[in-house]
Amino acid sequence: MSTLIKGGTVIGTTGPYAADVLIEGETIAAIFAPGRAPEGPEIIDATGKYVIPGAIDAHTHMQMPFGGTEASDTFDTGTKAAAIGGTTTIIDFAIQRYGEVVQDGLAAWHAKTAGTCHIDYGFHMIVGGVDDESLKAMDQLVTSEGITSFKLFMAYPGVFYSDDGQILRAMQKARDNGALIMMHAENGPAIDVLVKQALERGETDPIHHGITRPQELEAEATSRAIWLASVAADCPLYIVHLSASKALEQVKAARDLGRNVFAETCPQYLYLTLEDQLGAPGFDGAKWVCSTPLRSKHESHRADLWQGLRTNDLSVVSTDHCPFCMKDQKEMGLGDFSKIPNGIGSVEHRVDLLYQGVVDGKLSLARWVETIATTPARMFGMYPRKGIIAPGSDADIVLYDPNGRTRISVDTHHMNMDYSAWEGWEIDGRVDTVLSRGEVISRNGEYTGRAGRGKYVPRALSDYLV
Repeated sequence: MSTLIKGGTVIGTTGPYAADVLIEGETIAAIFAPGRAPEGPEIIDATGKYVIPGAIDAHTHMQMPFGGTEASDTFDTGTKAAAIGGTTTIIDFAIQRYGEVVQDGLAAWHAKTAGTCHIDYGFHMIVGGVDDESLKAMDQLVTSEGITSFKLFMAYPGVFYSDDGQILRAMQKARDNGALIMMHAENGPAIDVLVKQALERGETDPIHHGITRPQELEAEATSRAIWLASVAADCPLYIVHLSASKALEQVKAARDLGRNVFAETCPQYLYLTLEDQLGAPGFDGAKWVCSTPLRSKHESHRADLWQGLRTNDLSVVSTDHCPFCMKDQKEMGLGDFSKIPNGIGSVEHRVDLLYQGVVDGKLSLARWVETIATTPARMFGMYPRKGIIAPGSDADIVLYDPNGRTRISVDTHHMNMDYSAWEGWEIDGRVDTVLSRGEVISRNGEYTGRAGRGKYVPRALSDYLV
């Protein structure tokens, strides 16, 4: 089947250009100057709209067990919501906990996704217990399973935490097999001390989740991870959900030296604040409890993160989508902020929220596409199959209407949540049409796809390294 996307403005990494895009089956067949495409195929009129590669959310947690509960979005509900919002591929995290077998954790996540995903997906692997067997498993996952990135935690002692020796061993293994180490960079043992002290003082409200995770402990862990990667012969390092100016300074310094150090941020850190959201009256701030936490509006974090995106010291915007409902989930932390499940749901809104940055003059159109699609594809071994509009690439394409409007609300979102972290926000743009491998799966907010059509994407090594 042939489809022609006609009359639109394609946004590539070099900027916008007028072109018609011909799709044959599941892939892009050709790109034509306006009016040069052959007659006959089904026409999708893209007049007045941007034509961008389907977005890739490289950091999601569907159905993730955490804090005595589980993330409220399944792979069914979460990938459907992602699709409606213009994301056509996610990379989720399979989990190995201490004492478990890495391959068993991966098998559990394959079982969760079987027949349920609406869009294509891949996996990173969380290694929660670094030992001889898990290090061997890293090799096997790279060579046989298409998993080329491994996440470690400097936080959550007793759950996912790895000490510096374990981190170094995993980095040495990744340096040998070509994988990328992803790091949750917060000093977990020090945070645990601050949390205990706050609770002993009777400081139990959600805002204290942020106060007890100061930016200095994110910056210290980020710096330590960078130096450990240096000891491991410049193992490629990717800092997840970077939220704070001092942590960004560590990444920038390493990148200025030509190091293979990269970082992502998330929409919540670009827009939301400790005072206005975590500090909301009563228990309402629990809606925005996530780790790393929201930062103070009285410091320069948000402006610095936007600048980091412009200069490529921040390479990717992901969501860290890990949603929990208020009822029966976030409410587990009533009277004790440390028991609030950590996570915010944004997988449906990332494309819009970053486009608002374009409208506000904080990003160019080309940089918008790079941060939400092209760089994630390159960083995580999916390029050029994903992340670009080019002949031979998958026909994952979004038509974006810059003249449309999007109002975000729990009443209209498709994520499995009983509130919205972005309630009442209005975006100067709108996802119009979404194609996944050549099939229209959403048009004007009306979903036409189906569960089970998403395919697992084995990934190659990163091609974004120095």
